[in-house]
Amino acid sequence: MTGGAPTSTRAEAVRREALRERMRAAGLDGLLVTDLVNVRYLTGFTGSNGALLLAATDDAASRFGTDGRYITQAAAQVPDVPPVIERATALALAARASALGIRRLGFESDAVTVDAHAALAAAAEGATLERAPGVVAQLRMIKDDTEIEAIRRACALADTALTDLLDAGGVRAGRTEREIALDLEFRMRALGADGPSFDSIVAAGPNSAVPHHSPTGAALRPGDLLKLDFGALVGGYHSDMTRTLVLGRAADWQRELYDLVRGAQAAGCGAVEAGVPAADVDAASREPITAAGLGAEFLHGLGHGVGLQIHEAPALSAASKDVLEAGMAVTVEPGVYLAGRGGVRIEDTLVVAGAGPAETLTGFTKELVEVA
Repeated sequence: MTGGAPTSTRAEAVRREALRERMRAAGLDGLLVTDLVNVRYLTGFTGSNGALLLAATDDAASRFGTDGRYITQAAAQVPDVPPVIERATALALAARASALGIRRLGFESDAVTVDAHAALAAAAEGATLERAPGVVAQLRMIKDDTEIEAIRRACALADTALTDLLDAGGVRAGRTEREIALDLEFRMRALGADGPSFDSIVAAGPNSAVPHHSPTGAALRPGDLLKLDFGALVGGYHSDMTRTLVLGRAADWQRELYDLVRGAQAAGCGAVEAGVPAADVDAASREPITAAGLGAEFLHGLGHGVGLQIHEAPALSAASKDVLEAGMAVTVEPGVYLAGRGGVRIEDTLVVAGAGPAETLTGFTKELVEVA
């Protein structure tokens, strides 16, 4: 029996059928998916113990596995794949592969330990395990409309939270980095977020020169640069945005640094188009910073994919081999960090369009905000 159109119209069923096409091209009869992010992507399941045995034929020959804690949840979230209820979920599915007609069984070798592989091989009697690293991650790079809408909502919610924080006077001298981080995260939750996308970065004064500074009890002072890197989590999907503000009137060096990074960020965003190598986008943003003699202070890659994980493929860096395609959600986030003085990073989340410029999902102003 060969695969065809999915019997369900759920987004997850469509994704499973797209994965089957890749499996059949690789000569696999089945794929054992154990990475929980990938399980969620393919089934909608959000529990802490789940696995999917995806047959290359159809859902009827596939199995979704979880344990007794999630019987009701699995029935609601995964109504279109027959269930297997066993605590040792992955092993139970591997043991059923041969009986379901699966002889060549792919597994996520990038997510399975050596010991787990040995146990799976023993359980999958009658089937041969074959490495299939990254096959689902490659599929996840291209977001469908449902995913893009979730990311769009997450970005809009984060925009609103930052606007509300500033309007309420929440950014002011005397408040600590940690207080602002908690305030920002509370506002995102109050607006409907499931939580923050990641531990928010709030970095004031010299701390803003540390790319991934963790908020401390350091109090904000007049004249500080303040770097805010944060995002909202909505329906499992992440947003990511960085804005750099100034407490009070910006000094000349701060404004010059900001203008440099803003120009570099605009160049990077302008280069985000389908068919463009990700390394070329990095180069477009990096060139003006290098030309200004500050290339060594741009300490990281330009950006990354965003979706069910805050950092996922593709990578936007000088070493990336990825090529942008329509439907990819990526960040563009150049930064320049002057140790002991301060740093500026500006970041947006964008979606690659089918033709022409990308859509920018993060809408908070990129004019330099001087907080009175």
